[in-house]
Amino acid sequence: MSSLRLCYIESVIRVDRLTKKFGKLTAVDDLNLTINPGEIFGFIGPNGAGKTTTIKMLTGVIAPTSGQIEIGGFDLQKNPVAVKKLIGYIPDDPYVYPELTGREFLWLVGQLWETKNIGQKISRLLPIYQLEQIIDGPFRDYSRGSKQKLTILAALLHQPQVLVIDEPIIGLDPASAQTTTKLFKDFAKQGGAIFVSTHTLSVAQDICQRLGVIDQGKLIFEGTIKQLEKQVHGHHDNLEQLFLKLTRHE
Repeated sequence: MSSLRLCYIESVIRVDRLTKKFGKLTAVDDLNLTINPGEIFGFIGPNGAGKTTTIKMLTGVIAPTSGQIEIGGFDLQKNPVAVKKLIGYIPDDPYVYPELTGREFLWLVGQLWETKNIGQKISRLLPIYQLEQIIDGPFRDYSRGSKQKLTILAALLHQPQVLVIDEPIIGLDPASAQTTTKLFKDFAKQGGAIFVSTHTLSVAQDICQRLGVIDQGKLIFEGTIKQLEKQVHGHHDNLEQLFLKLTRHE
Protein backbone atom coordinates (compact mmCIF):
# COMPACT_ATOMS: atom_id res chain seq x y z
CA MET A 1 0.00 0.00 0.00
CA SER A 2 1.54 3.27 -1.06
CA SER A 3 1.93 6.23 1.27
CA LEU A 4 -1.22 8.31 1.57
CA ARG A 5 0.58 11.58 2.30
CA LEU A 6 -2.21 13.20 4.32
CA CYS A 7 -0.09 15.14 6.78
CA TYR A 8 -1.00 18.48 5.22
CA ILE A 9 -4.67 17.99 6.17
CA GLU A 10 -5.39 19.14 9.71
CA SER A 11 -8.40 16.84 10.05
CA VAL A 12 -9.51 14.19 7.57
CA ILE A 13 -13.00 13.83 9.04
CA ARG A 14 -14.89 16.77 10.49
CA VAL A 15 -18.43 16.43 11.78
CA ASP A 16 -20.19 19.62 12.82
CA ARG A 17 -23.49 19.65 14.75
CA LEU A 18 -24.70 16.51 13.00
CA THR A 19 -28.30 15.59 13.75
CA LYS A 20 -30.60 12.92 12.38
CA LYS A 21 -34.28 12.66 13.21
CA PHE A 22 -36.75 9.94 12.27
CA GLY A 23 -40.11 11.52 12.97
CA LYS A 24 -40.11 12.42 16.66
CA LEU A 25 -37.07 10.24 17.39
CA THR A 26 -33.68 11.97 17.44
CA ALA A 27 -31.24 9.18 16.58
CA VAL A 28 -28.14 11.41 16.53
CA ASP A 29 -28.20 14.70 18.41
CA ASP A 30 -25.76 17.56 17.66
CA LEU A 31 -22.68 15.39 17.10
CA ASN A 32 -19.28 17.09 16.77
CA LEU A 33 -16.12 15.15 15.88
CA THR A 34 -12.72 15.60 14.26
CA ILE A 35 -10.47 12.73 13.21
CA ASN A 36 -6.92 13.41 12.14
CA PRO A 37 -4.53 11.79 9.64
CA GLY A 38 -2.95 8.67 11.07
CA GLU A 39 -5.63 8.26 13.73
CA ILE A 40 -7.88 5.33 14.57
CA PHE A 41 -11.00 6.65 16.27
CA GLY A 42 -13.26 4.20 18.09
CA PHE A 43 -16.99 4.87 18.25
CA ILE A 44 -18.74 2.84 20.94
CA GLY A 45 -22.10 2.82 22.65
CA PRO A 46 -25.03 0.63 23.70
CA ASN A 47 -27.39 -0.89 21.15
CA GLY A 48 -29.63 1.78 19.68
CA ALA A 49 -27.31 4.60 20.73
CA GLY A 50 -26.90 6.03 17.21
CA LYS A 51 -23.73 4.31 15.97
CA THR A 52 -25.18 2.78 12.81
CA THR A 53 -27.07 5.95 11.94
CA THR A 54 -23.83 7.92 12.25
CA ILE A 55 -22.01 5.48 9.96
CA LYS A 56 -24.80 5.70 7.37
CA MET A 57 -24.48 9.48 7.37
CA LEU A 58 -20.67 9.39 7.13
CA THR A 59 -20.85 7.10 4.11
CA GLY A 60 -23.61 9.05 2.39
CA VAL A 61 -26.22 6.29 2.66
CA ILE A 62 -28.63 8.64 4.43
CA ALA A 63 -28.66 12.43 4.65
CA PRO A 64 -28.54 14.24 7.99
CA THR A 65 -31.47 16.30 9.17
CA SER A 66 -28.99 19.08 9.91
CA GLY A 67 -25.28 19.62 10.35
CA GLN A 68 -22.24 19.12 8.14
CA ILE A 69 -19.81 16.34 7.27
CA GLU A 70 -16.44 17.11 5.68
CA ILE A 71 -14.05 14.37 4.56
CA GLY A 72 -10.70 15.20 3.03
CA GLY A 73 -11.75 18.84 2.86
CA PHE A 74 -14.91 18.09 0.82
CA ASP A 75 -18.45 18.72 2.01
CA LEU A 76 -20.32 15.41 1.72
CA GLN A 77 -23.62 16.99 0.73
CA LYS A 78 -22.08 19.31 -1.88
CA ASN A 79 -19.47 16.87 -3.26
CA PRO A 80 -20.78 13.35 -2.58
CA VAL A 81 -18.84 11.62 -5.37
CA ALA A 82 -15.52 13.22 -4.38
CA VAL A 83 -16.06 12.23 -0.75
CA LYS A 84 -17.08 8.65 -1.51
CA LYS A 85 -13.93 8.15 -3.58
CA LEU A 86 -11.91 8.94 -0.44
CA ILE A 87 -13.75 6.37 1.69
CA GLY A 88 -13.40 2.63 2.06
CA TYR A 89 -16.48 1.24 3.81
CA ILE A 90 -16.45 -2.09 5.65
CA PRO A 91 -19.97 -3.04 6.83
CA ASP A 92 -20.75 -5.47 9.63
CA ASP A 93 -22.71 -7.70 7.25
CA PRO A 94 -20.82 -8.07 3.96
CA TYR A 95 -23.04 -7.72 0.91
CA VAL A 96 -21.81 -9.86 -1.95
CA TYR A 97 -23.10 -11.15 -5.28
CA PRO A 98 -23.36 -14.94 -4.84
CA GLU A 99 -22.87 -15.79 -8.52
CA LEU A 100 -19.66 -13.77 -8.86
CA THR A 101 -16.27 -15.16 -7.98
CA GLY A 102 -14.20 -13.31 -5.43
CA ARG A 103 -11.92 -12.03 -8.18
CA GLU A 104 -14.87 -10.82 -10.26
CA PHE A 105 -16.23 -9.01 -7.23
CA LEU A 106 -12.93 -7.20 -6.65
CA TRP A 107 -12.73 -6.28 -10.34
CA LEU A 108 -16.28 -4.91 -10.18
CA VAL A 109 -15.45 -2.77 -7.15
CA GLY A 110 -12.25 -1.54 -8.81
CA GLN A 111 -14.12 -0.56 -11.96
CA LEU A 112 -16.81 1.27 -9.99
CA TRP A 113 -14.07 3.41 -8.42
CA GLU A 114 -12.21 3.77 -11.75
CA THR A 115 -9.16 2.19 -10.13
CA LYS A 116 -6.01 1.85 -12.23
CA ASN A 117 -4.01 -1.40 -12.44
CA ILE A 118 -6.80 -3.40 -10.82
CA GLY A 119 -5.24 -6.79 -11.51
CA GLN A 120 -1.92 -5.81 -9.97
CA LYS A 121 -3.61 -4.38 -6.88
CA ILE A 122 -5.72 -7.50 -6.42
CA SER A 123 -2.60 -9.65 -6.65
CA ARG A 124 -0.92 -7.56 -3.94
CA LEU A 125 -3.94 -7.71 -1.62
CA LEU A 126 -4.80 -11.41 -1.78
CA PRO A 127 -1.77 -12.66 0.22
CA ILE A 128 -2.87 -10.57 3.22
CA TYR A 129 -5.45 -13.26 4.02
CA GLN A 130 -3.99 -16.03 1.82
CA LEU A 131 -7.07 -16.09 -0.39
CA GLU A 132 -5.36 -17.17 -3.60
CA GLN A 133 -6.82 -20.69 -3.42
CA ILE A 134 -10.47 -19.60 -3.21
CA ILE A 135 -10.52 -16.29 -5.07
CA ASP A 136 -11.79 -17.83 -8.33
CA GLY A 137 -14.61 -19.73 -6.66
CA PRO A 138 -18.20 -18.36 -6.43
CA PHE A 139 -19.12 -16.23 -3.45
CA ARG A 140 -22.01 -18.55 -2.58
CA ASP A 141 -19.45 -21.13 -1.45
CA TYR A 142 -17.51 -18.73 0.81
CA SER A 143 -17.64 -18.90 4.58
CA ARG A 144 -18.81 -15.88 6.58
CA GLY A 145 -15.20 -15.10 7.47
CA SER A 146 -14.00 -15.31 3.86
CA LYS A 147 -16.75 -12.93 2.75
CA GLN A 148 -15.65 -10.49 5.45
CA LYS A 149 -12.01 -10.72 4.32
CA LEU A 150 -12.95 -9.99 0.69
CA THR A 151 -15.06 -7.05 1.83
CA ILE A 152 -12.06 -5.63 3.71
CA LEU A 153 -9.81 -6.05 0.66
CA ALA A 154 -12.46 -4.46 -1.57
CA ALA A 155 -12.52 -1.41 0.70
CA LEU A 156 -8.74 -1.04 0.31
CA LEU A 157 -8.60 -1.62 -3.44
CA HIS A 158 -8.97 2.01 -4.55
CA GLN A 159 -6.46 3.17 -1.90
CA PRO A 160 -8.83 5.34 0.15
CA GLN A 161 -7.75 8.01 2.60
CA VAL A 162 -10.42 7.05 5.13
CA LEU A 163 -11.83 3.74 6.35
CA VAL A 164 -15.29 3.65 7.92
CA ILE A 165 -15.75 0.31 9.65
CA ASP A 166 -18.70 -1.32 11.38
CA GLU A 167 -17.63 -4.27 13.58
CA PRO A 168 -14.22 -5.01 12.00
CA ILE A 169 -13.55 -8.56 13.22
CA ILE A 170 -17.01 -10.09 13.30
CA GLY A 171 -16.91 -13.56 11.75
CA LEU A 172 -13.11 -13.76 11.73
CA ASP A 173 -11.03 -16.45 13.43
CA PRO A 174 -8.40 -15.25 15.95
CA ALA A 175 -5.50 -15.36 13.47
CA SER A 176 -7.46 -13.41 10.84
CA ALA A 177 -8.62 -10.94 13.48
CA GLN A 178 -4.99 -10.31 14.43
CA THR A 179 -4.08 -9.85 10.75
CA THR A 180 -6.94 -7.38 10.40
CA THR A 181 -6.00 -5.24 13.38
CA LYS A 182 -2.41 -5.08 12.10
CA LEU A 183 -3.71 -4.09 8.67
CA PHE A 184 -5.65 -1.20 10.19
CA LYS A 185 -2.69 -0.07 12.28
CA ASP A 186 -0.48 -0.08 9.17
CA PHE A 187 -3.10 1.92 7.26
CA ALA A 188 -3.08 4.57 9.98
CA LYS A 189 0.73 4.63 10.14
CA GLN A 190 0.72 5.58 6.46
CA GLY A 191 -1.49 8.58 7.20
CA GLY A 192 -4.95 7.14 6.75
CA ALA A 193 -7.79 7.90 9.14
CA ILE A 194 -10.09 5.21 10.52
CA PHE A 195 -13.54 5.57 12.07
CA VAL A 196 -14.47 2.25 13.64
CA SER A 197 -17.65 1.30 15.44
CA THR A 198 -17.45 -1.87 17.50
CA HIS A 199 -18.96 -3.78 20.39
CA THR A 200 -15.67 -5.64 20.81
CA LEU A 201 -14.16 -3.29 23.36
CA SER A 202 -10.89 -5.22 23.56
CA VAL A 203 -10.32 -4.37 19.88
CA ALA A 204 -11.09 -0.70 20.50
CA GLN A 205 -8.68 -0.70 23.43
CA ASP A 206 -5.97 -2.31 21.27
CA ILE A 207 -6.11 -0.16 18.13
CA CYS A 208 -7.76 3.18 18.92
CA GLN A 209 -5.89 6.35 19.91
CA ARG A 210 -9.14 8.11 20.83
CA LEU A 211 -12.68 7.07 21.59
CA GLY A 212 -16.11 8.56 21.31
CA VAL A 213 -18.93 7.18 23.45
CA ILE A 214 -22.46 7.79 22.22
CA ASP A 215 -25.56 7.12 24.31
CA GLN A 216 -29.15 7.94 23.34
CA GLY A 217 -27.88 9.89 20.34
CA LYS A 218 -25.56 12.17 22.31
CA LEU A 219 -21.78 12.07 22.47
CA ILE A 220 -21.11 11.72 26.20
CA PHE A 221 -17.33 11.33 25.95
CA GLU A 222 -14.52 12.00 23.49
CA GLY A 223 -10.84 11.47 24.27
CA THR A 224 -8.20 8.91 25.21
CA ILE A 225 -8.69 5.96 27.55
CA LYS A 226 -6.65 7.80 30.20
CA GLN A 227 -8.99 10.78 29.90
CA LEU A 228 -11.94 8.40 30.21
CA GLU A 229 -10.47 7.00 33.43
CA LYS A 230 -10.29 10.53 34.83
CA GLN A 231 -13.88 11.24 33.86
CA VAL A 232 -15.18 8.15 35.65
CA HIS A 233 -12.82 8.74 38.58
CA GLY A 234 -10.22 6.01 38.75
CA HIS A 235 -8.28 3.27 37.00
CA HIS A 236 -10.11 0.23 35.68
CA ASP A 237 -8.68 -3.02 34.37
CA ASN A 238 -10.21 -2.73 30.91
CA LEU A 239 -12.28 -0.56 28.61
CA GLU A 240 -15.41 -2.60 29.25
CA GLN A 241 -15.47 -1.58 32.92
CA LEU A 242 -14.96 2.07 31.99
CA PHE A 243 -17.71 1.90 29.38
CA LEU A 244 -20.21 0.28 31.73
CA LYS A 245 -19.54 2.86 34.42
CA LEU A 246 -19.79 5.79 32.01
CA THR A 247 -23.09 4.60 30.57
CA ARG A 248 -24.32 3.71 34.08
CA HIS A 249 -24.77 0.01 33.35
CA GLU A 250 -22.59 -0.95 36.33
